[in-house]
Amino acid sequence: MKSQAEWLETDGLGGFASGAADGIRTRRYHALLLAAMRPPTERFVLVNGCDAAVETPAGTFALSSQMYIPNVIYPDGASRIAAFESEPWPRWRFELADGTHVEHEIFVRHGHPLVVMTWRLAGRRKGVMLSVRPFLSGRDYHALHQANPEFSFDAYHEGEHVTWQPYAGVPAIVAVTNGDYHHQPEWYRSFLYVEERARGLDHVEDLASPGFFRWNLSRGEANLIFTIDAHARPTGSTRLSAHAWVKTLRDQEERRRKTFPSRLHRAADAYVVNRDKGKTIIAGYPWFTDWGRDTFIALRGLCLATGHLHDAQDILLKWSSLVSEGMLPNRFLDHGGTPEFNSVDASLWYVIAVHDFLKSMTATKARLSPANRKRLQGAVEEILAGYVRGTRFGIRADDDGLLAAGVPGLQVTWMDAKVGDWVVTPRIGKPVEVQALWLNALWVGSKFSQRWERGLARGRKAFAERFWNAEGGCLFDVVDVDHCPGVNDAAFRPNQIFAVGGLPVAILEGEQARRIVEAVEARLLTPLGLRTLAPEEPNYAPRYERGVLERDSAYHQGTVWPWLLGPFVEAWLRVHGGGGDAKLEARRRFIEPMLRHLDQAGLGHVSEIADGEGQTPRGCPFQAWSVGELLRLLDVILAK
Repeated sequence: MKSQAEWLETDGLGGFASGAADGIRTRRYHALLLAAMRPPTERFVLVNGCDAAVETPAGTFALSSQMYIPNVIYPDGASRIAAFESEPWPRWRFELADGTHVEHEIFVRHGHPLVVMTWRLAGRRKGVMLSVRPFLSGRDYHALHQANPEFSFDAYHEGEHVTWQPYAGVPAIVAVTNGDYHHQPEWYRSFLYVEERARGLDHVEDLASPGFFRWNLSRGEANLIFTIDAHARPTGSTRLSAHAWVKTLRDQEERRRKTFPSRLHRAADAYVVNRDKGKTIIAGYPWFTDWGRDTFIALRGLCLATGHLHDAQDILLKWSSLVSEGMLPNRFLDHGGTPEFNSVDASLWYVIAVHDFLKSMTATKARLSPANRKRLQGAVEEILAGYVRGTRFGIRADDDGLLAAGVPGLQVTWMDAKVGDWVVTPRIGKPVEVQALWLNALWVGSKFSQRWERGLARGRKAFAERFWNAEGGCLFDVVDVDHCPGVNDAAFRPNQIFAVGGLPVAILEGEQARRIVEAVEARLLTPLGLRTLAPEEPNYAPRYERGVLERDSAYHQGTVWPWLLGPFVEAWLRVHGGGGDAKLEARRRFIEPMLRHLDQAGLGHVSEIADGEGQTPRGCPFQAWSVGELLRLLDVILAK
């Protein structure tokens, strides 16, 4: 079993349960109950994990393992895992030395911060007892917990319910179980999270355990539900037993998950969550919330390609009211406060998403009210007008029809790594993908109003004249660098692919388009997506590893991004005729390696990034736009 493989269960509210396939928690975010108090933000880790052990006539056998400092794995439960499956939810089969087999499963109920855990015997055995000791914290999900006298071990025990309130102001944790609870408070100290250590972050934690649960497995399945107080009672007039409630929850989840045509489609559903009585898109698990740029890129695959047009409409309408000076926010803070407007392209991706949404509505003959259509078109017009007038961070339409953007000390393109005051890839001036987005946005606007046609024609002419790098047979990455006319950045990056693919209108066609695609394929393509910088470039970083400085230095300097496979494959199809044979070849060459990746890191999902050399998955193991672009390719671009 690959220790790198991680599973994820989401609740549709921004909370989740996650862990490693071998059961050893390696991240601060690995938890059994991680709930969002203001969905999808204000996330608290409530139940971090548990120790489990089985007693048989032959002795006591652990079913779990923890990592402690310095590098101690204890107990040895991971060594007894005989099988693991992630579908339809995480399931383990443990094989004990005396021939006893125990099956364990975990799933989260969609729409509720509620995780279900069960253990059962495979076959009949007498005298088999199970003990489970939970580890609690009650902390912010980005933080770590240390032993302290303020933690409350008090337990309120009523029938099959046990309630703990770790700290004032933290949600009460409720356990619902058909087992016996034994109150025995203990601090478990010095858990080691090796993934946090590898990322140069603090990585040692203490957790509290108020007691343990005990079952006679020989008499039947052991059931343990963790939830928060507001969700601690099953619906209906009759209060169900723990065993009956688990059966009901399992049946409901099985039926829901069977409605998805593939596990990739079910993965897509994990990112579309509630916010303020509407919907939003989580950029990635386990540490992101919702971001503007990520939302509009991912929406095309997660919602439009899958036919969830109502969710897309809800998201786009909600964002339509947030336009400020032509810009949409790129990030909402976890605990409220002023949104961050630090992106030139988020607003342009919104325009593209609106276009694709309206196209999908027309194709499916779905109804869009005149009022809602007016709101969406109004937001598009407001964005374009704001950019033409000029807005924050030097964003303005220049005299040549292209879009200038950027000021010193701030990152405004998608290549946005920053360490302290150091912007790794500032790209101030006229970045190539921003121009492709800008010209596409003007094209979309021209469908609503003729006022944008002149700027579109002028911009397309300037793009063709200014961006072609004849010596390299490709496009410049930025022209008018630092707003200095005629100064060009010839670094070979994937951003040029958007001039040919990934957007409604190709900016370049013919021989130039073909040469761009061939150059990108030869110098940037890997099985998991496109490198962000060609290996022969002087600042190329082959691996994304070590501390914050080293990782952020490599983030867009060679690191592979799977989401870029979407525009590349679309561009590749365009220059190869787009016929059936080309689609079959694209599936074989570009899609099959990505589908194999679904079993490699974030199980059933696609990673945020990978190393430029060797393509070891890195970053966020469950990434929305990576999944979204793969779905857009499969269900739209490569559809028969």
